[in-house]
Amino acid sequence: MRRSLFTKLSILFGHRPSVSWLVLCVVGVFGVIALLESSYSSTFDSVASSTNPDIYVSYRKLTKLVRNDYLDLNSLSVGANWIKDIGFCGKERENYVPCYNVSANTVTGLKDGEEFDRHCELSRGQPHCLVRPPKDYKIPLTWPAGRDIIWSGNVRLTKDQFLSSGSMTKRLMLLEENQIAFHSDDGMMVDSVKDHSHLIAEMIGLGSDAEFLQAGVRTVLDIGCGFGSFGGHLLSLKLMALCVAEYESSGSQVQFALERGLPAVIGDFISKQLPFPSLSYDMVHCAQCGIIWDNKDGLFLIEIDRVLKPGGYFILTSPTTRQQQDSSASAKKGSMSTPLEEFTKKLCWSLLGQQEETFIWQKTVNSQCYSSQLSIPICKGEDMQLYYQPLAHCISGTSSNRWVPIHDRSGPLNSTNIEIHGVDPDDFSEDSGFWKSALRNYWSLLSPLIFSDHPKRPGEEDPLPPYNMVRNVMDMNAHYGGLNAAMLEASKSVWVMNVVPLGARNTLPLILDRGLAGILHNWCEPFPTYPRTYDMLHANGLLSHISSQDCSMLELLLEMDRILRPEGWIILSDTLGPIEKARMLATQIRWEARVIDLQNGSDQRLLVCQKPFTRK
Repeated sequence: MRRSLFTKLSILFGHRPSVSWLVLCVVGVFGVIALLESSYSSTFDSVASSTNPDIYVSYRKLTKLVRNDYLDLNSLSVGANWIKDIGFCGKERENYVPCYNVSANTVTGLKDGEEFDRHCELSRGQPHCLVRPPKDYKIPLTWPAGRDIIWSGNVRLTKDQFLSSGSMTKRLMLLEENQIAFHSDDGMMVDSVKDHSHLIAEMIGLGSDAEFLQAGVRTVLDIGCGFGSFGGHLLSLKLMALCVAEYESSGSQVQFALERGLPAVIGDFISKQLPFPSLSYDMVHCAQCGIIWDNKDGLFLIEIDRVLKPGGYFILTSPTTRQQQDSSASAKKGSMSTPLEEFTKKLCWSLLGQQEETFIWQKTVNSQCYSSQLSIPICKGEDMQLYYQPLAHCISGTSSNRWVPIHDRSGPLNSTNIEIHGVDPDDFSEDSGFWKSALRNYWSLLSPLIFSDHPKRPGEEDPLPPYNMVRNVMDMNAHYGGLNAAMLEASKSVWVMNVVPLGARNTLPLILDRGLAGILHNWCEPFPTYPRTYDMLHANGLLSHISSQDCSMLELLLEMDRILRPEGWIILSDTLGPIEKARMLATQIRWEARVIDLQNGSDQRLLVCQKPFTRK
């Protein structure tokens, strides 16, 4: 591996070189830069004069490395103290998820399920440290193989937990010597995921699950998803299925799904609403997810109604519900029904059908229906900026201009749909064009870095990374979801978690209406996921945003390090000041970092980093 000029100087002169040596080195580096720039002046002149954003291909590696080695030395010459690296956390934090500390929550008096909820205020003040991977951690297998096979050392699961696992999707696992294989598509099981998906399609009147998109079903919220096999199948049908499950210290559904590269996030609604606006999903799915839906005066069902779009479906597979329904039917008394039946009627849901343990309800498309149900009031105002608010005993979204039945939305958003969100269609189109170009730039930039051991020959194009090298991306300041849309259009085999920061313009309803995955999040707090769950993190303007929110940049970067897998990538775009500060902090976190000047006359910079694989 190439040793940087900074490293070589450290070896020669020790860890505290004198100021005179630093001055001498800086002068020498300036001389090298001058020689290089004179030999490549025509190249850089052409880049600087071009307004085309495709500027990365013309970069010269040697010039870039010399420039960065100069920056290394320059940062050392500012003050006499060296930057101290941040230490590593202990073994107990290998699977650490802040804000979910059941023991601490219990000590503070939280009960009735609230001790399992998200409480970030109790996680503050923890010492800064880097979360290391487990001893037997291996880089995940690339897709498509990695979707069905994971390394058992990468997740926390005991053999007893595996053997006692009982839900449908959990039974679709086979524990081998050092791998866990998910056989959801072999067609050999009676209760296979394919059969389950096909059954749902038939029950809502479709010929097969391949027709979900034509029926307006593009986004699915899979509650208590097991280990993600149902969502993985839907992803193969080009639907976006997001797994939401409660925090588990071991045997975690969310950790398993993300390790497979499937969309998932920690979340429950024991006492708080999910961080989504009303009218977000076309379908909500619960297969033996363990929730007693008619508890708490139906608050859980009201929350499902809130996030469901008009005409959307609630799929429930539960042996308990079947037993209740059978008891009600056997009574043969017209006035007798289960509490679940009674409450779904109050929500204006229609029971489309029941087969064995599976029930399907459809939400009404008539917003006036709720007014006639006097038992559940209508909420006052919109819930656009909901962020872990208490569960509400009222109906949301009935007065929203986004009240559009799912059957009326089968294709991409048109100008009318965009204007509903208060967005100028021209601005939306310009944003889409920008991200198409930016995506080409990112791929061009990453290709020579990834293939640095195999330099291209003169005249050859940059080699493209394998389509499955990056399985998932978190866009930490997603705006309209333009980067995600550009990846879909470019046929990149990745999915994107689009995060809308709290305090920024809330574009999450627009992102969700585009059929993309998204969530509202406060970046002054940790993100609800397990360590090492994303392959790439991207953020445009987020550093400036958190500065305006008086949040700690160091804590943000430490959180990014926690959720990024070893050898994963970070791309930050911002103005020069925040980028330089982030670059200095990146050295403390041990990231390999490079600042890239866009050469377009602005003070915008890119900071491209890679997290090292630190073994024990």
